[in-house]
Amino acid sequence: MLLRYFYDEKLSHASYLVGCQEKGVAVVVDPMRNIAPYIHATGTENLKIIGALETHIHADFVTGSRELADRFNATLYLSDEGGADWKYQNLESFNHQLLKDGDRFNIGNIIFDIMHTPGHTPESISYLLTDGGGNVDKPMGIFTGDFVFVGDIGRPDLLEKTAGIDGSSEAGAKAMYQSLQRFKLLPDYLQVWPAHGAGSACGKALGAVPSSTVGYEKQFNWALQDMDEAAFIMELLDGQPEPPAYFSVMKRVNKVGMDLVKNVSQSKIITSLGDVQTLLRDGQQIIDIRSPEKFAAGHLPGTVNIPLRQSFTTWAGWLVDYNQPLYLLANAEDVEEIQVALHSIGIDNIRGYADVEAIIANAPSSLLESYENITPAEMKELLKNQEIYVLDVRNQSEWNDGHIEQAKHIMLGTLTKRIAELNQDKKIIVHCKTGLRSAIAVSILQANGISNVANMTGGYSAW
Repeated sequence: MLLRYFYDEKLSHASYLVGCQEKGVAVVVDPMRNIAPYIHATGTENLKIIGALETHIHADFVTGSRELADRFNATLYLSDEGGADWKYQNLESFNHQLLKDGDRFNIGNIIFDIMHTPGHTPESISYLLTDGGGNVDKPMGIFTGDFVFVGDIGRPDLLEKTAGIDGSSEAGAKAMYQSLQRFKLLPDYLQVWPAHGAGSACGKALGAVPSSTVGYEKQFNWALQDMDEAAFIMELLDGQPEPPAYFSVMKRVNKVGMDLVKNVSQSKIITSLGDVQTLLRDGQQIIDIRSPEKFAAGHLPGTVNIPLRQSFTTWAGWLVDYNQPLYLLANAEDVEEIQVALHSIGIDNIRGYADVEAIIANAPSSLLESYENITPAEMKELLKNQEIYVLDVRNQSEWNDGHIEQAKHIMLGTLTKRIAELNQDKKIIVHCKTGLRSAIAVSILQANGISNVANMTGGYSAW
């Protein structure tokens, strides 16, 4: 048996290639939309991809299952649990097998047993894997999806917060409690392979270790300790991070399907500063992916800065309007990476891109905008004289743990819709934890016509 691990750092998403080398076949568990890494791996190992296994209808990325089905005629293995509202749709043109608790199927000599594990979502299933090639009759591990993570479990509140289903948070928490009782009965030696790691918004305290065991999680995962149902529900629902705005879009597209990447229109190269200015005058959304330092020194008014870092995809999902065309100001060598990242969350309407360094270099200084970075010490002096208005763009849980007394709190992902709440009579100083999210926030404020704004370097940690 072959087991390969793939990890998308920008989404904190893990997927797995499982292959039976004797039969020359393989499947992918919770595949990402960019299927190129799986194609490369199976080509190297001389395996044929014949299936794609999904643990649930994902909320944080576009699954690659239908891409694999289109490319390789792979069979989709999908949950048939959870009731009518949580069924996959538009499967008529794909080979597929719907799965319920207790079902079993083989991929070559590899055996998969299905365990219904509701809680994160009603249809969530886990896959117990047994390597039957060596006459082994006990499972090796379990693909838990967003059910059990290393050190945490899947959040049950997404359906209520992103899909507006009242009461589903507590119902999901109750279902999760029962699912965990079944999980505790599994053998301690069983390996645990989750779909996410640290940084994912699908839980609140995910570990950065890629895998674990049932026994280890029973010892150290907070959710698997002895507690009654009421205490468990209270702890599980408390302090969950704000779900990114795009999660509701992902739920829908993964349920009904979306265009294949091969059918997405290719973006065009923009070479002239005049063309970019025309787009800005027309109100088109343009993101500049340079570092905050470079953006602060000089940028085109109306552009929003989302630096190409690990959190790029998440903030693009929060801030990009899916219903409008998108244009990129980026280094030429980064464009392909950016497009893959945006496609991974369904942002496909990328109309064009320009070499940002060339555009900025050719722009007269009179056309560029900048903003000031100030230190915590400088901000404290300004606060003494009540000369500024402080804006904190961290998450709610960070705010609850401690904040500057005079600050106004608006979480970054919601800022665009709440600008009218700001006091613009004073200079606005923005801060987050370290200075990255606040830099994005400053660019949003400037793009919305607020020029008297600055970023506090080092953020609340430095304060």
